[in-house]
Amino acid sequence: MKLFLKGERCFTPKCSYEKRNYAPGMHGKKGTFRRKESDYALQLREKQKARRIYGVQERQFRRYFRRALRVKGQTGVTLLIMLERRMDNVVYRLGLADSRAQARQLVRHGHFLLNGHNHSIPSYLLEIGDEIEVRPNSRSNGFFKQTAERLGERTTPAWLQFDPVRWTARVVGMPDRQSVDLPLQEQLIVEYYSR
Repeated sequence: MKLFLKGERCFTPKCSYEKRNYAPGMHGKKGTFRRKESDYALQLREKQKARRIYGVQERQFRRYFRRALRVKGQTGVTLLIMLERRMDNVVYRLGLADSRAQARQLVRHGHFLLNGHNHSIPSYLLEIGDEIEVRPNSRSNGFFKQTAERLGERTTPAWLQFDPVRWTARVVGMPDRQSVDLPLQEQLIVEYYSR
């Protein structure tokens, strides 16, 4: 399945999925006959898909799941909401990066201020009222000058408020399942960890 992990490249013919959309190995092209996948295989594939989309390692993903278990409500939805609130994901959702991996690198390199303070932790979970700002020194960077030209292309989710003039964003609400527009079946992830 195409996960759009490489940003704009996934919309061009250079996308690796377009080049080879069959299973790896010497028998991959013959893969027309396949056995029915087990429930475990479906659950594992869904968990791996979520991990790769958000760029999270297994140990950290399991930690998010344990935290989601402790919260009242649907565990799978709570897990996705936690992943959406990550700092690197919010930078991506605002359109300040082409991919989540690029957003992670921008946060890691300290190009953003969180509530007026330097911040370089991509996994930080944002709360309502938090304000993200592109550092004034970083705005003159060539990357952000190119980003300024493309700012209106991607729509900002309803739970975020973005001011393109001041380069600031504010978390005005919590994301819900409808705002997570990813092809994920969170129930399979819950079943995988509940074995």
